[in-house]
Amino acid sequence: MSTEVTALEPATLIQPEEAVEVKKEQTTSSAKSFLAGGFGGVTCVLVGQPFDLIKVRLQTAPEGAYTGMVDATKQIIAKDGFRGLYRGMGPPLAGITPIFAISFWSYNLGKKIVLWANPNRSSSDLSITELMVAGGISAGPTTLIMSPVERVKVLLQIQGQGGENKYKGPIDVVRQLYKEGGLRSIYRGVGATLARDGPGSAAYFGAYELTKRLLTPANATPDSLNPAAVLFAGGMAGVAMWSIAIPPDVIKSRLQTAPPGTYKNAFDCLRKTIAQDGTKALAFPANAATFLGYEASLKIMNLLW
Repeated sequence: MSTEVTALEPATLIQPEEAVEVKKEQTTSSAKSFLAGGFGGVTCVLVGQPFDLIKVRLQTAPEGAYTGMVDATKQIIAKDGFRGLYRGMGPPLAGITPIFAISFWSYNLGKKIVLWANPNRSSSDLSITELMVAGGISAGPTTLIMSPVERVKVLLQIQGQGGENKYKGPIDVVRQLYKEGGLRSIYRGVGATLARDGPGSAAYFGAYELTKRLLTPANATPDSLNPAAVLFAGGMAGVAMWSIAIPPDVIKSRLQTAPPGTYKNAFDCLRKTIAQDGTKALAFPANAATFLGYEASLKIMNLLW
């Protein structure tokens, strides 16, 4: 047996303390991404809940109930006051931190997967297409939490639209859903949610990164953009997402709010549903706030550790 030892070039060796630092940096980056995503999600709910409620009402109301967004807003305020615009906010506010935290964490993971899949690349900078792939990957883990949260949310949002209030609150919704069909009932619409958020997230993150790059001055980095630019980039991300996500979102909302037995599945819902006009503008302020909250909290944490 040969006892010859082949010498390694110094550049190929990683000292134990260096490995620890690399691992610590990766862990800190993931933690920051998780926390920043959660903070961004809270800002999204606070800003976007009224718009989301109106969107769901327009998607699920009987034909002729509303003439448009303004009419829906007027009717909701007239009946329930301004508090009515925040009906059903509890579930997303409680779930939004893990939802958006997991979304941004999964996006960060998606970028690592893209880099891993192409180890011979000449640069670690990802193209917009690769960032869109990472965004699409992020939808998988996020859907596991997003789907039941949205199921509860939309059921609360449509209460009072055409009948008596069936649910006393989020916990009562979960209790009644589980009683009528177990976890399968709670997770109704999970496929439609993934069909919406897969391509939607790809467009969401791709448009965000592209807009930031276009707004970045020469000899600067996207991280140096001011809050106004981040707001605009986030808004454009929302516009891009909802440009393609409105149709599957309509299916998801109708499937999740319909009485049991109305639709067999998302495809049956698609077949029976008459396409309704959505509005991309409703996504703009909420998603702008999401990215502003994410970027602002991330920069604060970068200063702290």
